Amino acid sequence: MTVKPMKIYPDPILRTTCVGVEAFDEKLAQFLDDLGESLYAHEGVGLAAPQIGEPIRACVVDVEQREGTPKLIELVNPVVVETSGEPREYEEGCLSFPGEAETVVRPAKVKVRYQDRCGAAQEITGEGLLGTALQHEIDHLSGVLFIDKISRLKRSLVERRMKKRAKASA
Repeated sequence: MTVKPMKIYPDPILRTTCVGVEAFDEKLAQFLDDLGESLYAHEGVGLAAPQIGEPIRACVVDVEQREGTPKLIELVNPVVVETSGEPREYEEGCLSFPGEAETVVRPAKVKVRYQDRCGAAQEITGEGLLGTALQHEIDHLSGVLFIDKISRLKRSLVERRMKKRAKASA
């Protein structure tokens, strides 16, 4: 397994609409291993393929590892098929936006259909942190970022700070 470097906003791959996975082979298995390893190394609760430079529809989520009981969920070709409950506000951060966090409103509960690393159809329902993380990572696969779900003013401020950070590190 290899820890991959994180793509940081405004890297254009973060705005890419990812392509569906068709080959459930050793290459995909290795990629999912690397994605999981990178998630833990960068200390996140979710990580999508474009965040480590691959424009494919795959992501991983683990909201339990912070309590010391890792439970990695690998999602290939995930799709939100149902939302329910009153919209909820959650403070979201993103590994591609280091040091940034904003309050985002999302559906309280989601049902997601996806394939596992072998191509078998799966379904998961999430609410709370899991529901938020699933929606956040699946958005990444369509080039949608959490800053797209906040006010124009807040988005502008975050973008300005991130661009300033990019110039400083160049």
